[in-house]
Amino acid sequence: MRPYLDKAAPDVWKAASAYSDVVSKAALEHGLTVAETEFIKMRASQLNGCAFCLDLHARESRSAGITQQKLDLLPAWRESTLYTERERAVLAIAEAATRMPLTEDSRGDLAAARGVLGDHAFAGAEWVAVTINMFNRISILSEHPVRPRDADGHVIR
Repeated sequence: MRPYLDKAAPDVWKAASAYSDVVSKAALEHGLTVAETEFIKMRASQLNGCAFCLDLHARESRSAGITQQKLDLLPAWRESTLYTERERAVLAIAEAATRMPLTEDSRGDLAAARGVLGDHAFAGAEWVAVTINMFNRISILSEHPVRPRDADGHVIR
């Protein structure tokens, strides 16, 4: 079992958490909603296969008002008409920021997303995507466990 990066270097973890708080605050100040930031976190975590972050952000997404149906269909968001134009824009940003290097398709998606969101919200969304990708890597490398939960989200002991 590898060491948890957050426990092995608590000062670095504290700095990463503080950075994340600044990014979250800036994203909201730049016009994103909490739900939009959660869409970014969920989609990037799906693409990265980060079970810990998916578990956390599924709960956070529901708390932010994202319906279970939209969470269930998230892997096929491009095939669904349920998502708003802004939701589609932030999901495209999440994918482009997670699947590197940028392709012509992802560059087109980013340009379209910028047109929908405007410069400030677009930049905020990119920062959220960069940040969740960092946390996905921390949790995957640390092998953070996912604890079983009941229907109300409480940890089952």
